[in-house]
Amino acid sequence: MQITVIIPTYNRYTLLRRALESVYAQTHMPHEVIIIDDGSTDATAQIQTDFPHVKYIYQENKGVSSARNLGIRNSTCKWIAFLDADDTWHVDKLALQVHFHKQNPHVTMSYTDEKWIRNGIAVTIPKKFKKHGGSIFNECLSHCIIAPSATLLHKDLFDEVGVFDEALEVCEDYDLWLRIACENTIGLVDEKLITKYAGHEDQLSFKHWGMDRFRVIALEKFLDTSKRSIVTEILLKKYKLLLKGAIKYNRVAERETYTKKINYLSSISSIV
Repeated sequence: MQITVIIPTYNRYTLLRRALESVYAQTHMPHEVIIIDDGSTDATAQIQTDFPHVKYIYQENKGVSSARNLGIRNSTCKWIAFLDADDTWHVDKLALQVHFHKQNPHVTMSYTDEKWIRNGIAVTIPKKFKKHGGSIFNECLSHCIIAPSATLLHKDLFDEVGVFDEALEVCEDYDLWLRIACENTIGLVDEKLITKYAGHEDQLSFKHWGMDRFRVIALEKFLDTSKRSIVTEILLKKYKLLLKGAIKYNRVAERETYTKKINYLSSISSIV
């Protein structure tokens, strides 16, 4: 099974080196590794000298979704594995996923469990991020339980559901996994095969208040589908939480927006 690894990066040269070391330590080696430099101003271009076999592509800063999509367009393999520049893989990560797909040829996407390190210390992962395999659309609604670095998926899925939504600054992965899980089985290799690191200042999740603002945009895409009932229920809960935050922080525009959305959804459903 030939695999393209796509790593988007922005001003993370040192972390990128660590990520690449974990890729080249794999027991199942990928066919190609594509680095998408999303407008870095540090020493990231030096990675071409450090790892001469990588395919390095530079673009002006357009965000992580654009970077991953550019990597997809430039990939030559049928299978894609994503890796964020601040994460690492355990040595058997790809090998165990390849084995899974050979045993389950009808499944076109899998992911793994993960380990979290924050400021150098291992932390317990909250229960809400528990991993599930199979038809997991409902389990994916509340929070993003799939880390991009944990995934391996067939390129045909992008023809089926589209690529990363470049209009989303964050939660772009949550949005794509929902679109895939809506109609597809997602396999779980239930081992901690990636390490996610937190604590550095430039993490995207630290830059935005109210992450649910972006999740609701993804959820609203399903209001005209067979998933409307369950999505409406989740949306109302998230709208109410966002309204509470808007009132607390005196965000007038957001308060009006979420009040209108709550009233509209309540009027077309039996959910209070």
